[in-house]
Amino acid sequence: MDAIHPGFRRYFGCLYQKFSKFGMITRISRILEGFVLEDKDQRLLFELQRDSRLTMQELADRTGMSTSACWRRVKALELNGVISRYAVIVDAKKAGFELSSMVHVSLARHEQKNVDNFIREVSRHPEVLECFATSGEADFHLRVVVEDMDAYNTFLDDFVFRLPGVSQVRSNIILKEIKADTALPFK
Repeated sequence: MDAIHPGFRRYFGCLYQKFSKFGMITRISRILEGFVLEDKDQRLLFELQRDSRLTMQELADRTGMSTSACWRRVKALELNGVISRYAVIVDAKKAGFELSSMVHVSLARHEQKNVDNFIREVSRHPEVLECFATSGEADFHLRVVVEDMDAYNTFLDDFVFRLPGVSQVRSNIILKEIKADTALPFK
């Protein structure tokens, strides 16, 4: 089992013996060793991005593969980190989160401890849906969603303005969402 890809071992663990009887260990290990995203993988990803609740049979039908080939490829995509997780997309406004904002944050100093602290603290706040380290005027851009303006002021006052190393904060309130997609543009 030492020559087997660690992702396979982690994912299948106790099923190793059962899979080895059918020769699947060797086939899946080969898929993982020289992993390259092929056209079939892109078709699978395209369909899964549209609806991740598809059964393997439905996915196989849509992509023109056998169910077992489809299953092996999806597992390889998961084990190689191409598919990092499956999620539900929730309408923020219908869920009671009326205010969205892009928050642009600049740090006074780019010492590693300030950057690490900022990243650690931002990661702990569920209001921050996305955080990007960027070039340009601001060092970080946060996409924040909260219930209303009062909640947003509390978020800024009790969190962002109190972070050590923050020198400037600029907000752009999102008035209307024009396009919000999570799917990568596979063809």
